[in-house]
Amino acid sequence: MSKTLMKLQTLRRQHANLQSLRRFSAISQAIRVPSCNKEASPSPSYYVNIPNQAIRYFSDQVKSEESTEGGDGTEKVEDVVVTEKFESLHIMSIGINRPGKRNCVNEDTAEKLKMAFQDFEKDENMYCAVFHGIGGNFCAGYDLEELAELEENLANKVAELLMDQGPMGPTKMALTKPVIAAIDGYCVAGGLELAIMCDLRIAEENSKLGFLNRRFGVPLIDGGTVRLPELIGLSRAMDLILTGRLLDPKEAHDWGLVNRVVATGTAYGTAFNLAKDIVKFPQECLRCDRESALHATFSAKNIDEALEFESENSAKVLTTEAILGAKKFLAGFGRGGKFNVNRIGAKSADDSWQKEFEEMKKNDS
Repeated sequence: MSKTLMKLQTLRRQHANLQSLRRFSAISQAIRVPSCNKEASPSPSYYVNIPNQAIRYFSDQVKSEESTEGGDGTEKVEDVVVTEKFESLHIMSIGINRPGKRNCVNEDTAEKLKMAFQDFEKDENMYCAVFHGIGGNFCAGYDLEELAELEENLANKVAELLMDQGPMGPTKMALTKPVIAAIDGYCVAGGLELAIMCDLRIAEENSKLGFLNRRFGVPLIDGGTVRLPELIGLSRAMDLILTGRLLDPKEAHDWGLVNRVVATGTAYGTAFNLAKDIVKFPQECLRCDRESALHATFSAKNIDEALEFESENSAKVLTTEAILGAKKFLAGFGRGGKFNVNRIGAKSADDSWQKEFEEMKKNDS
């Protein structure tokens, strides 16, 4: 056997071991944090039994989405968008599955992303979503190869995309529930626009963020010029928009572009644990405050209008969840800053709180 062949086999074994370690890291991150109940996170056996398309990979060298070999030797087409609902946790996972293209979005992927987020929005049992990329990258923007092929009826095609939605899919949706982006690898161009569409962003220390589309004359039409200045300020937004430079995770965190910087291979697990924390809170109140913050940032004409909207928007919660919360405080819950007020996935010893809340909602309606 030649030295070259022996070296290649060694590299393949090393790569396989690295891929297994990264995959195990993602799963362990989603289950390692202690919780107040046994059902707060899927057990390891759950992950063993879930379908292959729902497993998140971290290798940069994964087969592209065009085809994979099935058990009978035939080729099958993989889903370009993979979703998984954790019913007992009220969390939905949404993943872009085009690893061979660094999760670039084409027309089909954009449409399926939009459908996935519509499903999340309509499902009353889903409180929070974790948005991620499969195969080592979050998303490297729109598929320029597909864009280059749009020679005939280009104007009509672009108009069709812009009228119905953004080219990336869900970026113009008015979501009423929080979404957390788990960022690894490349998060550039339209991919960064997808990330800043989310409420929170968890970035791995090896991720790369920026508007690399600047080099090719592709404009930002999925909310990049609208959301980014509000997130990090106009001056810093202009730095990224005009130069197209890549931003490292540490600087992105200092700017407020990402909320957490975590070790390589742990973004998804960290985002999932953060989602578990969010879904424990009273959801009607959480969504009202989220809506008020978004209105004040993007819609209010002045501070007086923003304050008026906040008061009117939160009034309905004062008669339901706020009263129950006050009663729980008097009963001793949450004292000393403890987060022991609400539990997900386990029935309380006393279900009177839930019964009383449902009764209040009926009377209020």
